[in-house]
Amino acid sequence: MQVSVEDVSPLTKTLRIVVPEDIVSRKIEDAYKDLKAEVSIKGFRKGKVPRKVLEKGYGAKIRMEVGEKLVQDTYFDALEKTDCKPVVHPEIKSHTFADDGTFVYEAEIDVKPQFELGQYKGIEVEMPEVVVTDAAVDAEIENLRKELAPLRNVDERGVVAGDLVLVDFQGFDEHGEALKQVKADNYSVEVGSGRNGKDFEDACLGLKKGEEARRPVEFPPSFPNPVLAGKKVEFQIKVQEIKERVLAEVNDEFAQDVGEEFTTLDALKEHLRKKIEKKRSDAQQGDLTDKIMMKVLANHDFEVPNKLVAYEVNEQIKQLEDHLQKQGLTLESAGLSQEKLVNEYKEAAVKRVRGDFILKKIAETEEIKLSDEDISKGFDRIATQYGMPIDEVKKYFRSRNELLPFMNELLSEKILEFLRENAVVKKVPAQTAGSESAQAGATE
Repeated sequence: MQVSVEDVSPLTKTLRIVVPEDIVSRKIEDAYKDLKAEVSIKGFRKGKVPRKVLEKGYGAKIRMEVGEKLVQDTYFDALEKTDCKPVVHPEIKSHTFADDGTFVYEAEIDVKPQFELGQYKGIEVEMPEVVVTDAAVDAEIENLRKELAPLRNVDERGVVAGDLVLVDFQGFDEHGEALKQVKADNYSVEVGSGRNGKDFEDACLGLKKGEEARRPVEFPPSFPNPVLAGKKVEFQIKVQEIKERVLAEVNDEFAQDVGEEFTTLDALKEHLRKKIEKKRSDAQQGDLTDKIMMKVLANHDFEVPNKLVAYEVNEQIKQLEDHLQKQGLTLESAGLSQEKLVNEYKEAAVKRVRGDFILKKIAETEEIKLSDEDISKGFDRIATQYGMPIDEVKKYFRSRNELLPFMNELLSEKILEFLRENAVVKKVPAQTAGSESAQAGATE
């Protein structure tokens, strides 16, 4: 078998592979033998159809099937004759049965980038001290008051912040056309929570039960629903029901209602303070990792394989499509284009791919490997998270061929832990009280 390599770009190679005539002829002969035993053609006994008759009726099909089989059988052997280390499956660009009886095909591959590691140990990062203020604890108390509060119907007054409201709504575009995807009946809104967008919730303010109004609403570009993000929509809103929370007084009795282990309000507050502190400390590990990786990426600049970037982008688009499908939408109906999304996701995809190559090279350099204990801990974590027996977790990953991706994820976590341990972390004063509300949640 003859193999030659052509450079398309520094990271893309084309392998030209020539399969010898004797192998090709044997594969074709075997294919016709199998075909002869299977087909029935009028005028011939089964198994006695002449080769020329079979070639006339099935020649193109045989050549296609034999060609695919030859690629499958020879590609990896051909690859071993080169120094190429592909990072994705090959793209078969062309294949042909040559006049001399050989089979010739070209396989385009992307290969691992070659680069020198820049600084990855001793990365200096700043992290705020974890400080839990009284305001943060009070915010959690308010959340608990809301969660435990019974609801009371409101008929006399209009909607105010804090109410839970059932509404019917229909959205209209700038031309006054009804938007099919922006319509709901008996839709629950917690006014003032921000979950449905501040302007939409504000549009409900003042309306009494049974009243309706038509009000414009502007959604920020960052709004989670892609159908509404960055759009101005006019809503016809009708209030069907208004409920208000009957909030309890904050005292020792309230603390006991939260949990029998809390005999006093001070005991509840101390519990919440520790819980918030742990949640923020845990969250800081993710923030620390992000800051380290941003600096590590800044220390490395090399090209990455286009096919891996395209794969990452396609995975992001697929996740978005799955999310939209659950809402009965498509990219088109959500006003999104494939081309726009590719451009939007590409930069982040390049960073993810580059980061993955850097982490793998760090693992090679530092000889970071997974131990049996690491894998067992990984299974334990999944079992705890989903309430599954360990054996069921192992069976799940093996039955779905997910074990290798799972182990790759565990290895990446171990490398990131190494980077955190070798970083120089400087503690800076905690964020100001204005940021407390955004960080206060800790009762989940």
